[in-house]
Amino acid sequence: MKHIITGVERGSVAQAHGIAVGDALLAMNGRPVIDEIDYQAFSTHPSLTLTLLRADGQEETITVRKADWEPLGLKFGDSMVLTPRTCHNQCVFCFIDQMRPGARPTLNVKDDDWRFSLMMGNFVTLTNVSEAEFDRIIERRASPLYVSVHTTDPELRCRMMNNRFAGHIMERLTRLKEAGIRFHCQIVCCPGLNDGEQLMRTLEDLRSLAPAAISTAVVPVGLTRFRAKLAPLTLFDQAGAKALLDMVAPFQAACRASLGTSFVFPSDEFYCLAGEPIPPYAWYEDFPQIENGVGLIAQLEEGMRQAEADDLAADEPRRSKSPARKFVIISGTSATPHMVRLTQRFAPDGTQVRVVTILNHFFGETITVTGLLTGGDTLAQIPQDALDGADALLISCNMLRHERDMFLDDMTLSEFESRLPVPVRIVDDGYDLYEAIHGR
Repeated sequence: MKHIITGVERGSVAQAHGIAVGDALLAMNGRPVIDEIDYQAFSTHPSLTLTLLRADGQEETITVRKADWEPLGLKFGDSMVLTPRTCHNQCVFCFIDQMRPGARPTLNVKDDDWRFSLMMGNFVTLTNVSEAEFDRIIERRASPLYVSVHTTDPELRCRMMNNRFAGHIMERLTRLKEAGIRFHCQIVCCPGLNDGEQLMRTLEDLRSLAPAAISTAVVPVGLTRFRAKLAPLTLFDQAGAKALLDMVAPFQAACRASLGTSFVFPSDEFYCLAGEPIPPYAWYEDFPQIENGVGLIAQLEEGMRQAEADDLAADEPRRSKSPARKFVIISGTSATPHMVRLTQRFAPDGTQVRVVTILNHFFGETITVTGLLTGGDTLAQIPQDALDGADALLISCNMLRHERDMFLDDMTLSEFESRLPVPVRIVDDGYDLYEAIHGR
């Protein structure tokens, strides 16, 4: 492939070797460069042979010597950009297939791309990877990867993913282990399908791949109200969630004894559903599955504890008593009891913090996490008396897209703010929440 060079960093290795804008990169060490993954992998070596097509049309090969991992300093155009590869599975639990009609196009992208797993931590099933691409994963030592396993039972995995090639997951994970590639695993647990004995079989299979298998998250299936033509599934109830936690606990203890890690981590939703206490901060080790909602509440509480400790250690002006204030916090159904507990624990004397639970009408009331709440549902459900005299409305940054300017229903933050009589503050983490309710 030919990749046009659009920029050369000043003072870089590339500039020192006379590489210029308008030249094209054809190969590195005699090998074609497919995409950014190849470029990054090849360019780490201290000695490189670059095949270039100069801007004047002449092909030239140059040898570059540099320090290990020192960047070449080249920038490229669209040819090097990673475009997400489409997922061809039809998983019975796929959230994209349950998306609200008319949602913006970016919410309907169904990708399954190992390159984004490596670079961004996206979960992939490995069923949409050809043998040639799988060989490239191994050759490029793409580690760690994030793999959606769901079940290791070949027949059940094919059925759950509606893909006849999905049953070879253990073979592929074993090949990754043998190649020295590590991976985190995910199980979207559906009652009556891959829970119970099937779940324990899957966990045992994955444990056999440790330490290449680093961790496994178990998350409950999420069902929106847009499932009319999809496979019938059920949600976990309190009893089912508690049964799962009780079943997994001995396995976690055995993993701690044999592997030095709990290895499997149920998401916060299971503890909220079961009405069980959230495990302490240290239980989550290095929070390997935080993006899966595993340990979010513990991390939030620890952030508030750290902020309190800083308060106690700070100079007198910071510890002085704050004037009485009133704040309103938005929460999804599952997190509300914990938000109430934490704000009561950490709010200063005289400050009123009201946690308002918002039901998710956009996706359906069975979706209970705060991060999937919309601006429209929030505005429609906030009681007026909650806002009367409030100093600010606090919302989680997870309710907004990455740019922090728009909710899932396409309501902009500016429009949301304009329709409220109080200021809006976006809260990033526990430390920030502590600061907010202390008026800072």
